[in-house]
Amino acid sequence: MKLNYTTCKNAKPKDKPYKLADGGGLYLEIMPNGSKYWRLKYRVHNKEKRLAIGVFPTISLADAREERERAKRILVDGGDPSEKKRLDKLVSHIKKEHHFEAIAREWHEKQMECWTPNHAAAVIKRLETDVFPHIGHRPIADISAVELLAVIRLIEKRGAIDIAHRAKQTCGQIFRYGVATGRTRHDLTADLKGALKVRKVQNRAYLKEHELTEYLSKLSSYDGEPLTKLALEFLLLTFVRSAELRGALWSEIDWQKSQWRIPAERMKMRDEHIVLLSIQAIALLQRIRATHNHKEYIFPNSRTSSKIMSENTLLYALYRMGYHSRATAHGFRATASTILNEHGFASDIIERQLAHAERNSVRASYNHAQYLPQRHEMMRWWADFIDTKKHSDVVVPFVLQAHGGTHD
Repeated sequence: MKLNYTTCKNAKPKDKPYKLADGGGLYLEIMPNGSKYWRLKYRVHNKEKRLAIGVFPTISLADAREERERAKRILVDGGDPSEKKRLDKLVSHIKKEHHFEAIAREWHEKQMECWTPNHAAAVIKRLETDVFPHIGHRPIADISAVELLAVIRLIEKRGAIDIAHRAKQTCGQIFRYGVATGRTRHDLTADLKGALKVRKVQNRAYLKEHELTEYLSKLSSYDGEPLTKLALEFLLLTFVRSAELRGALWSEIDWQKSQWRIPAERMKMRDEHIVLLSIQAIALLQRIRATHNHKEYIFPNSRTSSKIMSENTLLYALYRMGYHSRATAHGFRATASTILNEHGFASDIIERQLAHAERNSVRASYNHAQYLPQRHEMMRWWADFIDTKKHSDVVVPFVLQAHGGTHD
């Protein structure tokens, strides 16, 4: 007799496996632990074989019978159902490896060693949130430029213009990786040039030279956290990025050489950066070390010394001083760059002190100069210049013509 659902459901386990036949080689095998497996017995090339179909009740009786009929058709055509199943599984796996999400994750894994953990997490989160739900399951070679644009425009429609452009840039890197690994032929993002909205570029707010005296006066009378005040002063003297300042470690300071060596893993451009410290900067660090007994971080979190200062701490201090729209922590870099350029220092020296990447790749491959003596002189001049803004009766002993050769 053929099986029915009730018979299959009510079949109880025994001490040994046993079978309930449905006909045509199909049977349900009941295991001692209660598991029930659909199997098909057949012969091919005078050899008896078994085809595993699936587990009951996940695979219903109707599904199992359909698989039996499919296997019969394969046998009639001279094939082997088990071999066909193996090949189908292999093809499915290969196709899955060609899906956009699989390729994206493979690319992401290879890039991680070049990125900071935070950046790596941000990239994959952006893909998981905005891209994978729409085209992650699609073979990368089948995705069209129109399809990709529709996905990115969903980001654009919610007003996230910058994120839309970053998503397009990331997708472009993934497509180029797909081209390099032979899984697609073209970077579709090249066809989307000019298709997205462009946010009007707004330069970061920064202090002009004539505003420094007022700023330094307000900083001198700032009544907030003393360490925050010292951090803002040190930031102006060194004009590093906010993240580099907040993560500064005492172990990175070379007191004998008056240098602060920031390791590559903490730098935006992933290269070690040497910050030349003026006498004023060294004196400031000594004040911090004498008054704030923190063993690891120079500017730790006010609540937990084992963590770095919050990125909002400096912004909030500037806000309290009345600079909520006129200056930012990052803006001190623009302040220093503008003034140093106006006073005749060579752009190569300034850019090296700012730790900017060389945009010309050919030039960058040859330009490994650190300009340490020139940068030491520039940072000394900058610290003295800041002093003139604190005290109007102080004059910086600097004559551009006398130092032109040093700066070039």
